[in-house]
Amino acid sequence: MITYNTENVAMPKIRRRDTSTWIKQVAAAHGKTVGDVAYIFCDDEKILEVNRQYLQHDYYTDIITFDYTEGDRINGDIFISLDTVRTNAAQFAKGAYEQELMRVIIHGILHLCGINDKGPGERAIMEQHENEALNLLSSPATKA
Repeated sequence: MITYNTENVAMPKIRRRDTSTWIKQVAAAHGKTVGDVAYIFCDDEKILEVNRQYLQHDYYTDIITFDYTEGDRINGDIFISLDTVRTNAAQFAKGAYEQELMRVIIHGILHLCGINDKGPGERAIMEQHENEALNLLSSPATKA
């Protein structure tokens, strides 16, 4: 089951059912099924708190993924800072906020599928998988 929660922010305007279907489609393309995945949309202060408490990192980020995957069934908690997503969408000109949000949403799922982005060459591989996943969106999963 995929759940969408908030902490210190309003729920982003996503079509949850369509987004969940898309997430399951992307996971299946990587040979995985979706178990329990919880999205927690939050602000910069909450993600900084999580980063410090669990990862001993003292900086803001757009996403933190906690992986509880067992075998081919993905499970995890995915924290997404809507503040940082908005900043990144504007700063890096990657497109509209809604598109950047969908990119980050699927980024967490790709981590749960075993794709990393910290080692040499891994960032390019992650971006390729993100782009492929975004191309699977037959209709926008966000509301206008």
